[in-house]
Amino acid sequence: MNDLNKNNLKLEIISHETGGFISTNKNIFNNIDLSDNSKFILNQAIKGTPMIKIGNYYPKVMIVAGVHGNELAPQISALKLIDNIFNLDLKGTVYIIPFTSPKSTMNNSRYFDGLDLNRSTHKPNSITNIILNKAKDLNVSAIGDFHSSAPNSNPGKEGVFCTQKPSSSSFYIADYISKRVGSEKIIYPIAGIPFKGALEDEANLEQIPSVTCEVLSAISYANERICQRSYLQMNAFLEYFGIFDDCFE
Repeated sequence: MNDLNKNNLKLEIISHETGGFISTNKNIFNNIDLSDNSKFILNQAIKGTPMIKIGNYYPKVMIVAGVHGNELAPQISALKLIDNIFNLDLKGTVYIIPFTSPKSTMNNSRYFDGLDLNRSTHKPNSITNIILNKAKDLNVSAIGDFHSSAPNSNPGKEGVFCTQKPSSSSFYIADYISKRVGSEKIIYPIAGIPFKGALEDEANLEQIPSVTCEVLSAISYANERICQRSYLQMNAFLEYFGIFDDCFE
């Protein structure tokens, strides 16, 4: 890990091509609790994609937000999650990427330099490809990729995407989150169809069980209720792996 703040929060920049001034996006900045941790992360995001490590030992899991920079609620919720768990005695390790592409978040854009990062994980050296390779190197047990979906888009509702093959654990993670939070399960039989290049699908194809969690929100918008829904999905994902017990807020 490259940097520590005064709370000894461990942070690594995993891509230096993606840096951005997130504070210039007032739609997200005005919804962030400016704690010591979040201010540190925002400052580091100027350099590129930040990954925070909290805890030790197994299981190791990864939470990703901001694959689409204009889907704001999960990015805000990831910062809240970091604040709420960084000093807990966790039963495992959590890697959190709150801003996959700070540049995209800064620009309130779905794309990074014209590239949809959730259709590009199979492309060498794309940011999501770097994230997947990092997950493999770290030997994580699972990935949760957190998004928001606008009305009249796909899926256009709160839900949890999962696949049944080749990693059946994807379905069981989604089933737990669905029952715990009330998000609808959205099940596909085989990874990579129809969402080739999605982080979830490419991870499942690599036998890293993964889900994509969506909350319902207008694009480039967030409020406390929507952020709370994303936060609860993240909590349920961690609960499934026994990282902590009953930490809903």
